[in-house]
Amino acid sequence: MINTTIENLTEPSRVNNPLAGDKIKTTNTKTGLVFIASHHDPYIETQEDVNNVAKLWRNKELVDTDYIIPLTDHPDHTATLAYRVALRDWPSTSDFPDTKPTL
Repeated sequence: MINTTIENLTEPSRVNNPLAGDKIKTTNTKTGLVFIASHHDPYIETQEDVNNVAKLWRNKELVDTDYIIPLTDHPDHTATLAYRVALRDWPSTSDFPDTKPTL
């Protein structure tokens, strides 16, 4: 289970796609420990590295939508379930890793 929240302090809308130099705040939700660092563009050497970065994003999206599963009266319940299926299937599609599923 992932126990981390990530915030882009420079530009919140870029939390999933930070630019080099953005200040990133990572908080361990279990311990409360906070780490703030400047984002750097990772050196991605292989296609496997690209795939792994995409899967990390996908896993975070799944964790971030876990809470909706038991809330059958949530207004986005049906759309979120479909989104989660798309996230799980994404690595086996021709869109992977270039086109992320959207909610």
